Amino acid sequence: MAFAIIETGGKQYRVSNGDAIKIEKLPDVKEGAAVVFDKILLTDDGAKTVVGAPYISGVSVNGEVIEEGRNKKIEVVKYKAKSRYFKLRGHRQPFMKVKITGGF
Repeated sequence: MAFAIIETGGKQYRVSNGDAIKIEKLPDVKEGAAVVFDKILLTDDGAKTVVGAPYISGVSVNGEVIEEGRNKKIEVVKYKAKSRYFKLRGHRQPFMKVKITGGF
């Protein structure tokens, strides 16, 4: 089974053909658009493994954005006892779900 390790959004993902991964939101990319990942760290086809230093040149992974949204809310609480200090903030991180269509 062939797979690759790609880097996007400051994180690394192990992907194979047909996988759906949840990544950080990419700027200027809409739902249904094609995406090309060119920062490939490693490829493996079952017989041969190629490791980049840091990236492999001439190799890319293709994908398609199938969903765009925001994760569940994370609440951040700041509290100091006996001083009437209480702050509650919420944050929802945007994400994209990408289906890998091949390319390695």
